[in-house]
Amino acid sequence: MKKEIKKIVLAYSGGLDTSVIIPWLKENYPGCEVIAVSGNVGQGTELDGLEEKAIKTGASKLYIEDLRKEYVEEYIWPCLKAGAEYEGYLLGTSHARPCIAKRLVEIAKAENADAICHGCTGKGNDQVRFELTIKAFAPEMEIIAPWRIWNIKSRDEEIDYAEAHNVPLKINRETNYSKDKNLWHLSHEGLDLENPANEPDYGNPKFLEMTVSPENAPDEPTYITIHFEKGVPTAIDGKETGAVEIIEALNKVGGANGIGLLDLVENRLVGMKSRGVYETPAGTILYHAHKALETITLDKETSHFKAIVAQKLAEVVYNGQWFTPLREAICAFVDETQKTVTGDVKLKLYKGNIMNAGLTSPYSLYNEQTASFGEDEDYNQKDANGFINLFGLPVKVRSQAMKNWNL
Repeated sequence: MKKEIKKIVLAYSGGLDTSVIIPWLKENYPGCEVIAVSGNVGQGTELDGLEEKAIKTGASKLYIEDLRKEYVEEYIWPCLKAGAEYEGYLLGTSHARPCIAKRLVEIAKAENADAICHGCTGKGNDQVRFELTIKAFAPEMEIIAPWRIWNIKSRDEEIDYAEAHNVPLKINRETNYSKDKNLWHLSHEGLDLENPANEPDYGNPKFLEMTVSPENAPDEPTYITIHFEKGVPTAIDGKETGAVEIIEALNKVGGANGIGLLDLVENRLVGMKSRGVYETPAGTILYHAHKALETITLDKETSHFKAIVAQKLAEVVYNGQWFTPLREAICAFVDETQKTVTGDVKLKLYKGNIMNAGLTSPYSLYNEQTASFGEDEDYNQKDANGFINLFGLPVKVRSQAMKNWNL
């Protein structure tokens, strides 16, 4: 241990890991001051009572930083505009971590801290996301990752440690899922979910929080209309509202209709496969709506190339490389493609399903006359003869040549 470390800024959620870490730091870095920092990215009631808890367990003070607007506008919207998703996962934890970590560094510098500490496990992706952000803004800062150095080997042992040190917990051993919640999503990992053969217990009233099982959704569909300006959602059903409020509203209506459940075995950055259940009602609606609007506002070549870019951006964000030249360059390209992605998307929500119910845009490339089966002045169907002859020429030439090959 580096005993000279006297002031540590801790990324603090109040969950099991970070609750245990405060007394552990006080034990292993004698005389150190622990400053807890909670980034509010939409955890809701999880932030209630955190200051009292942090100080009671040994922190000198707690910062609660409201990062919701910044998180949505500077992290979520760029990924939405790109259509970036990692193996179906809408990056809910991935783009929250750099947002929080950036603020951690700012506070650590203001407090003249010697080190930044986080509660990420040595098996997860978040350790990379936190630490690459810290390296981007404070490359000389000492980083403490207790899960990589302490003797605690499991969440059960963490609970033992918490009980021995009188650390109050909101969980018990039976409901000890590893959860991460923010404005965009809620993830569930651990316990019975560690075996992919087990169906998630969606019927358990203590399991789902942001959405309901489709079986429990209403028997009547819900219609909503989302307006986009240059790829960014700005209004619901004709009512303009702020970025945070749009996600909150769509979480409510989407959750009520069973939208946004994802049961996924994903490939983690650190090399293993992991299974998790995600709730992302607003995100699922917005990704669907945005993609639908692009079908009438983007040309074929841009749309197809953008899909390739989206996959790369998803990998970059998932891998914690938010503050890199590549991420910035990709987002600059995406912004260029979004100049015409303006219009209204009407959707029908029904028992976990999202169906298109109408698309309009002042920049629509869809021409009803040209696309019609009837006669029109834009398209001479006889022209298809020459097109097919030229397009199929390589096929014809190869077929003729094969007659002379002895293969």
